[in-house]
Amino acid sequence: MIPLPLGRVAEITSGALTGQADPGAVVRGPVVIDSRAAEPGSLFVAIRGERADGHDFAAQALASGAAAVLASRPVDGPAVVVGDVVAALARLAHAVVTDLPKATVVGVTGSAGKTSTKDLLARLTARIGPTVAPVGSYNNEIGHPLTVLKADEDTRFLVLELSARNAGHIAYLAEIAPPSIGVVLNVGTAHLGVFGGKEAIAAAKGELPEALPSSGVAVLNLDDPLVAAMSGRTSARVLYFGRSASAHVRAVEETLDDRGRARFTLVTPAGEADVALRLHGAHAVENALAAAAAAHELGLPVAAIAEELSLAEPRSRWRMEVTDRADGVTVINDSYNANPDSMRAAFAAMHALAAHRRKFAVVAALRELGDDAPELNAGVGHLAAGAGLEALVVVGENADQIIAGAPGAIHAPDVDTAVAELTGRLAPGDVVLIKGPRAAALEKVAEALLGGDAR
Repeated sequence: MIPLPLGRVAEITSGALTGQADPGAVVRGPVVIDSRAAEPGSLFVAIRGERADGHDFAAQALASGAAAVLASRPVDGPAVVVGDVVAALARLAHAVVTDLPKATVVGVTGSAGKTSTKDLLARLTARIGPTVAPVGSYNNEIGHPLTVLKADEDTRFLVLELSARNAGHIAYLAEIAPPSIGVVLNVGTAHLGVFGGKEAIAAAKGELPEALPSSGVAVLNLDDPLVAAMSGRTSARVLYFGRSASAHVRAVEETLDDRGRARFTLVTPAGEADVALRLHGAHAVENALAAAAAAHELGLPVAAIAEELSLAEPRSRWRMEVTDRADGVTVINDSYNANPDSMRAAFAAMHALAAHRRKFAVVAALRELGDDAPELNAGVGHLAAGAGLEALVVVGENADQIIAGAPGAIHAPDVDTAVAELTGRLAPGDVVLIKGPRAAALEKVAEALLGGDAR
């Protein structure tokens, strides 16, 4: 974060200094919401959540050296008191990014693959200059400004992930840190129950290209008709990526090795180069092409793009992590989240990796699908039933919806039961796919199978 006097923080956030706060005291960062992460010169943001109230931890943050607390009520110590802490955090982030004229903001959105694409793109931009990007999926109204506030005078690139839980969310995040390049990956069925249909999801994702200036670039997936149509919603120049022969940045001569990792020739307007991904699954090609297209726009040579893509490994946890146990059992931990589209991609990746080995899967019923939940979850069951599995274990509530499509599947009421079911069935050389919504916490299954280490 760029250093800011506390008085300036209060001015930006329309806050009041309390607790004998010194307006000349300098906040040097980091800006944190976890009091355990506070350090000298930091700003502790007291968020009132469902399970805990950050104000209760203000004293701990101040004792660790925090310059002040951004709070909605006075605390025992220096604070900037505002009416809405989250809104104040957004205003602070916007002010900081406005003062960073050398920083280029790149936004990434889509129903699936946002985090993996963001991680790839951050690796590519780091080849050009200092880059700030979120760890994991810091992509909402709290994580987004916290990421922006990590930037300082040396930052050349802010690579940000923008998530939509409803209409207007992406537009709001884009206002905090206005992007000059916007990447839209796909329109799928994640949060279908919230939005009510894929067209509504497309409308929400399209808020990113709408937010771009006329001098900006919209990087759109030509293989997804709903994304390609967003070209009509932006004044920015459009660059298409995809497998289509009409895409500006595309993959040709694509193959998968025996570990389900893609090799292809990357074709760009500036030339072509061979890529050998270390990421698992054919769906990783789409993410790599999106990142490559944005990097091409930023001036990175195609040879450098291909080199970095070929070296990249997963940065964020529980996304297609493939681990071989000592006994030869392979665990595919893709447990971070799930929707119907990512389920199909995960099973396809398992199929490519497993070849003739015995296959098992642990899944949980998908959420936020609204009235379509029974049908879409049954579709997951049909997908699993056709995957040639030795056994399918369905964990937690609404398991019957998946089992309706996969008669004979095993219902495990909890993670421990799922682990017990697998332990008695696995033999050396088997492959296990673990995939489910975040709330199901299926990473604990992977952790148990891997002896306490889910990475």
